[in-house]
Amino acid sequence: MAAKRGTKTSMKNMEKELLCPVCQEMYKQPLVLPCTHNVCQACAREVLGQQGYIGHCGDPSSEPTSPASTPSTRSPRLSRRTLPKPDRLDRLLKSGFGTYPGRKRGALHPQVIMFPCPACQGDVELGERGLAGLFRNLTLERVVERYRQSVSVGGAILCQLCKPPPLEATKGCTECRATFCNECFKLFHPWGTQKAQHEPTLPTLSFRPKGLMCPDHKEEVTHYCKTCQRLVCQLCRVRRTHGGHKITPVLSAYQALKDKLTKSLTYILGNQDTVQTQICELEETVRHTEVSGQQAKEEVSQLVRGLGAVLEEKRASLLQAIEECQQERLARLSAQIQEHRSLLDGSGLVGYAQEVLKETDQPCFVQAAKQLHNRIARATEALQTFRPAASSSFRHCQLDVGREMKLLTELNFLQVPEAPVIDTQRTFAYDQIFLCWRLPPHSPPAWHYTIEFRRTDVPAQPGPARWQRREEVRGTSALLENPDTGSVYVLRVRGCNKAGYGEYSEDVHLHTPPAPGTIRTVGMTVVPRMPQWRRPRPSLS
Repeated sequence: MAAKRGTKTSMKNMEKELLCPVCQEMYKQPLVLPCTHNVCQACAREVLGQQGYIGHCGDPSSEPTSPASTPSTRSPRLSRRTLPKPDRLDRLLKSGFGTYPGRKRGALHPQVIMFPCPACQGDVELGERGLAGLFRNLTLERVVERYRQSVSVGGAILCQLCKPPPLEATKGCTECRATFCNECFKLFHPWGTQKAQHEPTLPTLSFRPKGLMCPDHKEEVTHYCKTCQRLVCQLCRVRRTHGGHKITPVLSAYQALKDKLTKSLTYILGNQDTVQTQICELEETVRHTEVSGQQAKEEVSQLVRGLGAVLEEKRASLLQAIEECQQERLARLSAQIQEHRSLLDGSGLVGYAQEVLKETDQPCFVQAAKQLHNRIARATEALQTFRPAASSSFRHCQLDVGREMKLLTELNFLQVPEAPVIDTQRTFAYDQIFLCWRLPPHSPPAWHYTIEFRRTDVPAQPGPARWQRREEVRGTSALLENPDTGSVYVLRVRGCNKAGYGEYSEDVHLHTPPAPGTIRTVGMTVVPRMPQWRRPRPSLS
Protein backbone atom coordinates (compact mmCIF):
# COMPACT_ATOMS: atom_id res chain seq x y z
CA MET A 1 0.00 0.00 0.00
CA ALA A 2 2.85 2.38 0.87
CA ALA A 3 4.57 1.61 -2.41
CA LYS A 4 1.34 2.31 -4.26
CA ARG A 5 0.92 5.65 -2.50
CA GLY A 6 4.56 6.49 -3.30
CA THR A 7 4.03 5.73 -6.98
CA LYS A 8 0.92 7.91 -7.07
CA THR A 9 2.77 10.76 -5.33
CA SER A 10 5.62 10.39 -7.80
CA MET A 11 3.21 10.60 -10.73
CA LYS A 12 1.65 13.78 -9.31
CA ASN A 13 5.04 15.40 -8.75
CA MET A 14 6.18 14.81 -12.32
CA GLU A 15 3.58 17.13 -13.85
CA LYS A 16 6.15 19.85 -14.55
CA GLU A 17 8.14 17.33 -16.58
CA LEU A 18 5.12 16.78 -18.83
CA LEU A 19 4.31 20.42 -19.66
CA CYS A 20 5.09 21.83 -23.09
CA PRO A 21 7.38 24.89 -22.75
CA VAL A 22 5.28 26.77 -25.30
CA CYS A 23 1.66 26.23 -24.25
CA GLN A 24 2.40 25.15 -20.66
CA GLU A 25 -0.10 22.30 -21.04
CA MET A 26 0.30 18.54 -21.23
CA TYR A 27 2.25 17.41 -24.27
CA LYS A 28 0.13 16.48 -27.29
CA GLN A 29 2.01 14.56 -29.98
CA PRO A 30 5.40 15.86 -28.79
CA LEU A 31 8.25 16.16 -31.25
CA VAL A 32 11.92 15.71 -30.34
CA LEU A 33 14.02 18.69 -31.43
CA PRO A 34 17.69 18.22 -32.40
CA CYS A 35 18.62 19.76 -29.02
CA THR A 36 16.75 16.80 -27.36
CA HIS A 37 14.00 19.04 -25.96
CA ASN A 38 10.32 18.35 -26.66
CA VAL A 39 7.53 20.54 -27.97
CA CYS A 40 3.93 19.87 -28.99
CA GLN A 41 3.46 19.35 -32.70
CA ALA A 42 0.81 22.07 -32.89
CA CYS A 43 2.99 24.47 -30.90
CA ALA A 44 5.94 23.77 -33.20
CA ARG A 45 3.81 24.58 -36.23
CA GLU A 46 2.67 27.83 -34.64
CA VAL A 47 6.24 28.84 -33.76
CA LEU A 48 7.46 28.15 -37.29
CA GLY A 49 4.52 30.10 -38.67
CA GLN A 50 5.45 33.06 -36.50
CA GLN A 51 9.01 32.82 -37.82
CA GLY A 52 7.74 33.12 -41.38
CA TYR A 53 8.38 29.53 -42.51
CA ILE A 54 5.56 28.54 -44.81
CA GLY A 55 5.28 25.02 -46.19
CA HIS A 56 7.66 23.47 -43.64
CA CYS A 57 5.15 22.75 -40.91
CA GLY A 58 4.14 19.33 -42.16
CA ASP A 59 2.99 16.49 -39.98
CA PRO A 60 5.93 14.23 -39.00
CA SER A 61 3.56 11.29 -39.24
CA SER A 62 2.02 10.17 -42.48
CA GLU A 63 -1.14 9.21 -40.65
CA PRO A 64 -4.18 11.51 -40.54
CA THR A 65 -4.40 13.73 -37.51
CA SER A 66 -8.14 13.40 -37.07
CA PRO A 67 -9.22 10.18 -35.34
CA ALA A 68 -12.37 10.06 -37.42
CA SER A 69 -10.75 10.87 -40.76
CA THR A 70 -11.80 8.84 -43.76
CA PRO A 71 -9.75 7.49 -46.70
CA SER A 72 -11.13 10.28 -48.86
CA THR A 73 -9.04 12.78 -46.93
CA ARG A 74 -5.82 11.05 -47.87
CA SER A 75 -3.92 11.48 -51.12
CA PRO A 76 -4.90 8.80 -53.70
CA ARG A 77 -1.33 8.79 -54.97
CA LEU A 78 -0.06 7.64 -51.58
CA SER A 79 -1.55 4.17 -51.91
CA ARG A 80 -0.38 3.75 -55.52
CA ARG A 81 3.20 4.77 -54.82
CA THR A 82 5.67 1.87 -55.03
CA LEU A 83 9.21 1.89 -53.79
CA PRO A 84 12.04 0.88 -56.15
CA LYS A 85 13.63 -2.51 -55.77
CA PRO A 86 16.21 -2.70 -52.97
CA ASP A 87 19.14 -3.49 -55.27
CA ARG A 88 18.35 -0.58 -57.58
CA LEU A 89 17.79 1.74 -54.63
CA ASP A 90 21.14 0.68 -53.16
CA ARG A 91 22.93 1.48 -56.42
CA LEU A 92 21.24 4.86 -56.77
CA LEU A 93 22.03 5.92 -53.21
CA LYS A 94 25.65 4.80 -53.35
CA SER A 95 26.22 6.51 -56.70
CA GLY A 96 24.58 9.72 -55.54
CA PHE A 97 21.99 9.82 -58.39
CA GLY A 98 18.26 9.55 -58.50
CA THR A 99 15.62 10.70 -56.11
CA TYR A 100 14.31 9.09 -52.97
CA PRO A 101 12.11 10.08 -50.05
CA GLY A 102 13.66 13.11 -48.38
CA ARG A 103 15.60 14.22 -51.48
CA LYS A 104 14.29 16.83 -53.91
CA ARG A 105 15.38 16.89 -57.52
CA GLY A 106 17.45 19.96 -58.26
CA ALA A 107 17.64 21.13 -54.65
CA LEU A 108 21.26 22.27 -54.73
CA HIS A 109 20.91 24.82 -51.97
CA PRO A 110 18.17 23.69 -49.57
CA GLN A 111 16.70 26.23 -47.21
CA VAL A 112 18.04 26.06 -43.68
CA ILE A 113 15.13 26.09 -41.23
CA MET A 114 15.99 27.36 -37.76
CA PHE A 115 13.69 26.68 -34.82
CA PRO A 116 13.92 28.78 -31.63
CA CYS A 117 13.82 26.20 -28.86
CA PRO A 118 11.76 27.59 -25.97
CA ALA A 119 13.52 25.33 -23.45
CA CYS A 120 17.21 26.09 -24.08
CA GLN A 121 16.61 29.47 -25.75
CA GLY A 122 18.82 28.42 -28.65
CA ASP A 123 18.21 28.18 -32.39
CA VAL A 124 18.32 24.59 -33.66
CA GLU A 125 18.51 23.55 -37.30
CA LEU A 126 15.65 21.34 -38.48
CA GLY A 127 16.96 20.60 -41.97
CA GLU A 128 15.22 21.21 -45.27
CA ARG A 129 12.21 19.01 -44.36
CA GLY A 130 11.31 21.06 -41.29
CA LEU A 131 9.05 19.37 -38.77
CA ALA A 132 8.51 16.45 -41.13
CA GLY A 133 12.05 15.29 -40.35
CA LEU A 134 11.50 15.04 -36.58
CA PHE A 135 10.63 11.99 -34.51
CA ARG A 136 7.57 11.83 -32.30
CA ASN A 137 8.36 11.09 -28.67
CA LEU A 138 6.07 8.11 -28.25
CA THR A 139 7.48 7.25 -24.84
CA LEU A 140 6.65 10.73 -23.55
CA GLU A 141 3.12 10.36 -24.95
CA ARG A 142 2.69 7.09 -23.05
CA VAL A 143 3.95 8.69 -19.84
CA VAL A 144 1.51 11.60 -20.29
CA GLU A 145 -1.34 9.17 -20.82
CA ARG A 146 -0.42 7.17 -17.72
CA TYR A 147 -0.21 10.42 -15.77
CA ARG A 148 -3.65 11.48 -16.92
CA GLN A 149 -5.07 8.13 -15.89
CA SER A 150 -3.37 8.26 -12.47
CA VAL A 151 -4.60 11.74 -11.55
CA SER A 152 -7.89 11.52 -13.50
CA VAL A 153 -7.20 14.55 -15.65
CA GLY A 154 -10.16 15.48 -17.86
CA GLY A 155 -13.60 13.96 -18.16
CA ALA A 156 -14.92 10.84 -19.82
CA ILE A 157 -13.91 10.02 -23.39
CA LEU A 158 -16.90 10.08 -25.72
CA CYS A 159 -17.62 7.98 -28.77
CA GLN A 160 -16.62 9.81 -31.97
CA LEU A 161 -19.09 8.03 -34.25
CA CYS A 162 -22.32 8.35 -32.25
CA LYS A 163 -25.09 10.67 -33.24
CA PRO A 164 -25.56 13.52 -30.75
CA PRO A 165 -25.58 13.14 -27.85
CA PRO A 166 -22.61 10.76 -27.98
CA LEU A 167 -22.24 7.92 -25.50
CA GLU A 168 -19.19 7.28 -23.37
CA ALA A 169 -16.51 5.42 -25.30
CA THR A 170 -15.64 1.91 -24.16
CA LYS A 171 -13.15 0.89 -26.87
CA GLY A 172 -10.51 2.40 -29.06
CA CYS A 173 -9.06 1.26 -32.38
CA THR A 174 -5.49 2.10 -33.33
CA GLU A 175 -6.10 1.16 -36.96
CA CYS A 176 -9.18 3.37 -37.29
CA ARG A 177 -7.73 6.04 -34.96
CA ALA A 178 -11.08 6.54 -33.26
CA THR A 179 -12.94 5.76 -30.05
CA PHE A 180 -16.22 3.82 -30.04
CA CYS A 181 -19.03 2.80 -27.80
CA ASN A 182 -19.96 -0.88 -27.90
CA GLU A 183 -22.64 -0.48 -30.58
CA CYS A 184 -20.56 1.75 -32.85
CA PHE A 185 -17.58 -0.56 -32.58
CA LYS A 186 -19.70 -3.48 -33.82
CA LEU A 187 -21.21 -1.32 -36.54
CA PHE A 188 -17.89 -0.12 -37.95
CA HIS A 189 -16.18 -3.51 -37.54
CA PRO A 190 -18.68 -5.86 -39.21
CA TRP A 191 -18.10 -9.55 -38.95
CA GLY A 192 -16.37 -11.16 -41.92
CA THR A 193 -14.53 -8.01 -43.04
CA GLN A 194 -10.90 -7.00 -42.63
CA LYS A 195 -11.87 -4.44 -40.00
CA ALA A 196 -13.21 -7.23 -37.83
CA GLN A 197 -9.60 -8.26 -37.26
CA HIS A 198 -8.76 -4.92 -35.63
CA GLU A 199 -7.86 -5.38 -31.99
CA PRO A 200 -9.77 -3.08 -29.62
CA THR A 201 -7.84 -1.01 -27.09
CA LEU A 202 -8.76 1.22 -24.21
CA PRO A 203 -10.38 4.51 -25.28
CA THR A 204 -7.88 7.32 -25.68
CA LEU A 205 -7.59 10.75 -27.29
CA SER A 206 -4.05 10.15 -28.52
CA PHE A 207 -3.47 7.49 -31.13
CA ARG A 208 0.10 6.56 -31.80
CA PRO A 209 1.76 4.30 -34.34
CA LYS A 210 2.72 0.87 -33.08
CA GLY A 211 6.41 1.56 -33.48
CA LEU A 212 8.78 4.45 -34.08
CA MET A 213 9.01 5.17 -37.80
CA CYS A 214 11.76 6.91 -39.71
CA PRO A 215 10.43 10.35 -40.69
CA ASP A 216 12.37 10.21 -43.98
CA HIS A 217 11.39 6.78 -45.29
CA LYS A 218 8.40 5.74 -43.14
CA GLU A 219 10.27 2.56 -42.25
CA GLU A 220 10.63 1.15 -38.76
CA VAL A 221 13.89 2.25 -37.14
CA THR A 222 16.27 -0.61 -36.51
CA HIS A 223 19.66 1.01 -35.85
CA TYR A 224 21.22 3.91 -33.99
CA CYS A 225 23.88 6.17 -35.54
CA LYS A 226 26.34 7.07 -32.78
CA THR A 227 27.97 9.72 -34.96
CA CYS A 228 24.73 11.60 -35.64
CA GLN A 229 23.12 10.43 -32.37
CA ARG A 230 19.97 9.60 -34.28
CA LEU A 231 17.77 6.56 -34.86
CA VAL A 232 17.92 5.31 -38.44
CA CYS A 233 16.17 2.72 -40.58
CA GLN A 234 17.59 0.26 -43.11
CA LEU A 235 17.32 2.79 -45.94
CA CYS A 236 19.08 5.46 -43.88
CA ARG A 237 22.07 3.15 -43.47
CA VAL A 238 22.87 3.17 -47.19
CA ARG A 239 22.56 6.93 -47.57
CA ARG A 240 25.72 8.90 -48.10
CA THR A 241 24.85 11.11 -45.15
CA HIS A 242 25.70 8.17 -42.85
CA GLY A 243 28.70 6.94 -44.82
CA GLY A 244 31.56 5.99 -42.50
CA HIS A 245 29.42 6.57 -39.41
CA LYS A 246 29.42 4.22 -36.46
CA ILE A 247 26.02 2.51 -36.56
CA THR A 248 24.89 -0.03 -34.01
CA PRO A 249 21.70 -2.09 -33.68
CA VAL A 250 19.02 -0.37 -31.67
CA LEU A 251 19.08 -3.26 -29.19
CA SER A 252 22.68 -2.44 -28.26
CA ALA A 253 21.90 1.25 -27.88
CA TYR A 254 18.80 0.40 -25.86
CA GLN A 255 20.67 -1.84 -23.45
CA ALA A 256 23.65 0.52 -23.05
CA LEU A 257 21.51 3.59 -22.44
CA LYS A 258 19.16 1.74 -20.13
CA ASP A 259 22.09 0.46 -18.07
CA LYS A 260 23.54 3.97 -17.78
CA LEU A 261 20.22 5.50 -16.83
CA THR A 262 19.49 2.74 -14.33
CA LYS A 263 22.92 3.13 -12.74
CA SER A 264 22.60 6.90 -12.43
CA LEU A 265 19.07 6.66 -11.07
CA THR A 266 20.14 4.00 -8.58
CA TYR A 267 22.94 6.25 -7.37
CA ILE A 268 20.55 9.16 -6.85
CA LEU A 269 17.96 7.04 -5.07
CA GLY A 270 20.70 5.52 -2.90
CA ASN A 271 21.93 8.95 -1.81
CA GLN A 272 18.67 10.56 -0.76
CA ASP A 273 20.18 11.44 2.62
CA THR A 274 22.97 13.30 0.84
CA VAL A 275 20.44 15.15 -1.31
CA GLN A 276 18.44 16.17 1.73
CA THR A 277 21.59 17.25 3.57
CA GLN A 278 22.68 19.39 0.65
CA ILE A 279 19.22 20.94 0.43
CA CYS A 280 19.42 21.84 4.12
CA GLU A 281 22.85 23.34 3.55
CA LEU A 282 21.54 25.38 0.64
CA GLU A 283 18.61 26.61 2.68
CA GLU A 284 21.00 27.61 5.45
CA THR A 285 23.14 29.40 2.88
CA VAL A 286 20.04 31.24 1.70
CA ARG A 287 19.34 32.38 5.24
CA HIS A 288 22.95 33.50 5.73
CA THR A 289 22.86 35.27 2.37
CA GLU A 290 19.74 37.17 3.38
CA VAL A 291 21.24 38.15 6.74
CA SER A 292 24.64 39.06 5.31
CA GLY A 293 23.07 40.97 2.47
CA GLN A 294 20.89 42.90 4.86
CA GLN A 295 23.87 43.69 7.07
CA ALA A 296 25.89 44.83 4.06
CA LYS A 297 23.08 47.09 2.92
CA GLU A 298 22.75 48.61 6.39
CA GLU A 299 26.48 49.31 6.61
CA VAL A 300 26.54 50.90 3.20
CA SER A 301 23.47 52.97 4.02
CA GLN A 302 25.05 54.24 7.22
CA LEU A 303 28.27 55.26 5.48
CA VAL A 304 26.55 56.91 2.55
CA ARG A 305 24.11 58.84 4.74
CA GLY A 306 27.11 60.35 6.52
CA LEU A 307 28.33 61.89 3.29
CA GLY A 308 25.30 64.13 2.99
CA ALA A 309 22.93 65.06 0.26
CA VAL A 310 25.69 65.00 -2.39
CA LEU A 311 25.96 61.23 -2.03
CA GLU A 312 22.25 60.37 -2.19
CA GLU A 313 22.33 59.42 -5.85
CA LYS A 314 25.46 57.36 -5.37
CA ARG A 315 23.91 55.67 -2.35
CA ALA A 316 20.95 54.51 -4.43
CA SER A 317 23.22 52.99 -7.06
CA LEU A 318 25.27 51.12 -4.46
CA LEU A 319 22.17 49.69 -2.80
CA GLN A 320 20.86 48.67 -6.16
CA ALA A 321 24.12 46.88 -6.92
CA ILE A 322 23.94 44.98 -3.63
CA GLU A 323 20.29 44.16 -4.21
CA GLU A 324 21.02 42.81 -7.68
CA CYS A 325 23.92 40.76 -6.35
CA GLN A 326 21.79 39.39 -3.54
CA GLN A 327 18.87 38.59 -5.84
CA GLU A 328 21.22 36.91 -8.29
CA ARG A 329 22.68 34.73 -5.55
CA LEU A 330 19.28 33.94 -4.09
CA ALA A 331 18.02 33.05 -7.54
CA ARG A 332 20.99 30.76 -8.15
CA LEU A 333 20.62 29.16 -4.74
CA SER A 334 16.87 28.74 -5.19
CA ALA A 335 17.45 27.14 -8.56
CA GLN A 336 20.01 24.82 -7.01
CA ILE A 337 17.55 23.88 -4.28
CA GLN A 338 14.89 23.12 -6.86
CA GLU A 339 17.41 21.06 -8.82
CA HIS A 340 18.28 19.03 -5.74
CA ARG A 341 14.63 18.64 -4.79
CA SER A 342 14.06 17.09 -8.16
CA LEU A 343 16.48 14.34 -7.10
CA LEU A 344 14.44 13.33 -4.09
CA ASP A 345 12.55 10.06 -4.22
CA GLY A 346 9.05 10.80 -5.44
CA SER A 347 10.08 13.96 -7.27
CA GLY A 348 9.11 14.78 -10.84
CA LEU A 349 12.44 14.00 -12.49
CA VAL A 350 12.98 10.75 -10.61
CA GLY A 351 9.39 9.68 -11.15
CA TYR A 352 9.61 10.51 -14.81
CA ALA A 353 12.82 8.49 -15.11
CA GLN A 354 11.21 5.54 -13.37
CA GLU A 355 8.32 5.70 -15.78
CA VAL A 356 10.62 5.91 -18.79
CA LEU A 357 12.44 2.80 -17.55
CA LYS A 358 9.16 0.94 -17.87
CA GLU A 359 9.27 1.49 -21.62
CA THR A 360 9.75 -1.77 -23.47
CA ASP A 361 9.74 -0.41 -27.00
CA GLN A 362 13.45 -0.18 -27.63
CA PRO A 363 13.62 2.61 -30.23
CA CYS A 364 11.15 4.72 -28.31
CA PHE A 365 13.12 4.18 -25.12
CA VAL A 366 16.39 5.19 -26.78
CA GLN A 367 14.74 8.30 -28.11
CA ALA A 368 13.28 9.38 -24.78
CA ALA A 369 16.10 8.19 -22.50
CA LYS A 370 18.84 10.05 -24.39
CA GLN A 371 17.63 13.42 -23.21
CA LEU A 372 16.68 12.08 -19.79
CA HIS A 373 20.06 10.46 -19.23
CA ASN A 374 21.82 13.75 -19.98
CA ARG A 375 19.75 15.43 -17.26
CA ILE A 376 20.29 12.59 -14.84
CA ALA A 377 24.04 12.61 -15.59
CA ARG A 378 24.23 16.35 -14.94
CA ALA A 379 22.26 15.91 -11.72
CA THR A 380 24.58 13.08 -10.67
CA GLU A 381 27.66 15.18 -11.38
CA ALA A 382 26.17 18.10 -9.43
CA LEU A 383 25.47 15.73 -6.56
CA GLN A 384 29.01 14.36 -6.55
CA THR A 385 30.74 17.74 -6.90
CA PHE A 386 28.37 19.66 -4.67
CA ARG A 387 28.97 23.15 -3.45
CA PRO A 388 26.58 26.09 -3.07
CA ALA A 389 25.99 27.98 -6.27
CA ALA A 390 26.69 31.30 -4.53
CA SER A 391 28.56 32.53 -1.48
CA SER A 392 26.72 34.10 1.43
CA SER A 393 29.53 36.56 2.07
CA PHE A 394 29.21 40.17 0.97
CA ARG A 395 32.71 41.27 1.89
CA HIS A 396 33.19 42.73 -1.57
CA CYS A 397 30.45 45.25 -0.76
CA GLN A 398 32.49 46.96 1.99
CA LEU A 399 33.35 50.65 1.56
CA ASP A 400 36.52 52.51 2.54
CA VAL A 401 35.70 56.24 2.63
CA GLY A 402 38.86 57.46 4.36
CA ARG A 403 40.64 58.63 1.19
CA GLU A 404 37.68 58.82 -1.14
CA MET A 405 35.80 61.83 0.21
CA LYS A 406 37.16 64.01 -2.59
CA LEU A 407 36.30 61.37 -5.21
CA LEU A 408 32.59 61.10 -4.57
CA THR A 409 31.75 60.84 -8.25
CA GLU A 410 33.94 57.70 -8.52
CA LEU A 411 32.82 56.11 -5.28
CA ASN A 412 32.33 52.37 -5.70
CA PHE A 413 32.66 49.13 -3.81
CA LEU A 414 36.11 48.30 -2.57
CA GLN A 415 37.85 45.88 -4.92
CA VAL A 416 40.29 43.14 -3.96
CA PRO A 417 43.95 43.80 -4.76
CA GLU A 418 45.21 42.85 -8.19
CA ALA A 419 47.75 40.06 -8.62
CA PRO A 420 51.15 41.18 -7.29
CA VAL A 421 54.14 41.35 -9.62
CA ILE A 422 57.28 39.51 -8.49
CA ASP A 423 60.38 41.75 -8.44
CA THR A 424 62.85 39.41 -10.16
CA GLN A 425 65.76 41.81 -9.66
CA ARG A 426 65.53 41.60 -5.88
CA THR A 427 64.32 38.01 -5.45
CA PHE A 428 66.89 35.25 -4.93
CA ALA A 429 67.52 31.97 -3.15
CA TYR A 430 70.66 31.13 -1.18
CA ASP A 431 70.88 30.02 2.42
CA GLN A 432 67.60 31.87 2.69
CA ILE A 433 64.86 32.70 0.21
CA PHE A 434 64.21 36.40 -0.23
CA LEU A 435 60.96 37.20 -2.07
CA CYS A 436 60.06 40.70 -3.18
CA TRP A 437 56.97 41.96 -5.02
CA ARG A 438 54.89 45.03 -5.78
CA LEU A 439 51.29 45.80 -6.69
CA PRO A 440 50.47 46.95 -10.24
CA PRO A 441 49.72 50.65 -10.75
CA HIS A 442 46.14 51.67 -9.95
CA SER A 443 45.59 48.48 -7.95
CA PRO A 444 43.42 48.71 -4.83
CA PRO A 445 45.58 48.70 -1.70
CA ALA A 446 46.40 45.52 0.19
CA TRP A 447 46.38 45.44 3.96
CA HIS A 448 48.55 42.37 4.10
CA TYR A 449 49.76 39.49 1.91
CA THR A 450 49.76 35.70 1.95
CA ILE A 451 52.80 33.79 0.66
CA GLU A 452 52.48 30.19 -0.45
CA PHE A 453 55.41 27.94 -1.32
CA ARG A 454 56.20 24.28 -1.89
CA ARG A 455 58.92 22.04 -3.30
CA THR A 456 58.50 20.80 -6.85
CA ASP A 457 61.34 18.25 -6.96
CA VAL A 458 59.65 15.75 -4.62
CA PRO A 459 57.33 12.90 -5.71
CA ALA A 460 53.79 14.17 -6.23
CA GLN A 461 51.29 13.12 -3.57
CA PRO A 462 47.75 12.02 -4.46
CA GLY A 463 45.25 14.84 -4.56
CA PRO A 464 45.80 18.58 -4.98
CA ALA A 465 49.22 20.12 -4.40
CA ARG A 466 49.88 21.01 -0.76
CA TRP A 467 51.18 24.53 -0.22
CA GLN A 468 52.82 25.92 2.89
CA ARG A 469 51.55 29.35 3.86
CA ARG A 470 52.75 32.43 5.65
CA GLU A 471 49.76 34.56 6.54
CA GLU A 472 49.41 38.33 7.13
CA VAL A 473 52.78 39.39 5.80
CA ARG A 474 53.18 43.16 6.12
CA GLY A 475 55.10 45.05 3.49
CA THR A 476 56.17 43.90 0.02
CA SER A 477 58.97 41.47 0.87
CA ALA A 478 59.51 38.39 2.99
CA LEU A 479 62.39 36.15 4.10
CA LEU A 480 61.95 32.38 4.23
CA GLU A 481 64.62 30.81 6.37
CA ASN A 482 66.19 27.33 6.33
CA PRO A 483 65.08 26.08 2.92
CA ASP A 484 66.17 22.60 1.85
CA THR A 485 69.46 22.64 -0.03
CA GLY A 486 69.61 21.56 -3.65
CA SER A 487 65.87 21.91 -4.09
CA VAL A 488 63.46 23.75 -6.35
CA TYR A 489 60.78 25.87 -4.69
CA VAL A 490 57.76 27.45 -6.30
CA LEU A 491 56.31 30.54 -4.62
CA ARG A 492 53.35 32.84 -5.16
CA VAL A 493 51.80 35.85 -3.43
CA ARG A 494 48.35 37.38 -3.15
CA GLY A 495 47.07 40.47 -1.41
CA CYS A 496 44.13 40.94 0.93
CA ASN A 497 42.02 43.84 2.09
CA LYS A 498 38.55 44.34 3.51
CA ALA A 499 36.98 43.07 0.28
CA GLY A 500 38.80 39.75 0.48
CA TYR A 501 41.73 38.02 -1.22
CA GLY A 502 42.91 38.95 -4.70
CA GLU A 503 44.46 36.83 -7.43
CA TYR A 504 47.77 35.04 -7.05
CA SER A 505 50.90 36.33 -8.68
CA GLU A 506 52.74 34.35 -11.31
CA ASP A 507 54.56 31.33 -9.90
CA VAL A 508 58.26 31.92 -9.37
CA HIS A 509 60.65 28.93 -9.25
CA LEU A 510 63.75 29.34 -7.08
CA HIS A 511 66.70 26.92 -7.03
CA THR A 512 68.47 26.66 -3.68
CA PRO A 513 72.23 25.89 -3.73
CA PRO A 514 73.50 22.35 -3.09
CA ALA A 515 74.86 21.15 0.24
CA PRO A 516 78.34 22.38 1.38
CA GLY A 517 81.26 20.67 -0.35
CA THR A 518 79.82 21.00 -3.88
CA ILE A 519 79.85 23.80 -6.38
CA ARG A 520 77.25 26.37 -5.38
CA THR A 521 74.90 27.67 -8.06
CA VAL A 522 71.69 29.50 -7.51
CA GLY A 523 68.91 30.41 -9.88
CA MET A 524 65.32 31.49 -10.25
CA THR A 525 62.59 30.89 -12.79
CA VAL A 526 59.40 32.86 -13.29
CA VAL A 527 56.53 31.06 -15.01
CA PRO A 528 55.91 31.26 -17.94
CA ARG A 529 59.14 32.97 -19.06
CA MET A 530 61.38 30.73 -16.90
CA PRO A 531 64.66 32.77 -17.02
CA GLN A 532 67.61 31.85 -14.75
CA TRP A 533 68.81 34.28 -12.09
CA ARG A 534 71.86 34.42 -9.91
CA ARG A 535 72.32 36.10 -6.60
CA PRO A 536 73.66 39.64 -7.23
CA ARG A 537 77.16 40.29 -6.06
CA PRO A 538 77.50 42.72 -3.17
CA SER A 539 78.42 46.26 -4.14
CA LEU A 540 81.95 47.48 -3.29
CA SER A 541 80.72 50.94 -2.43
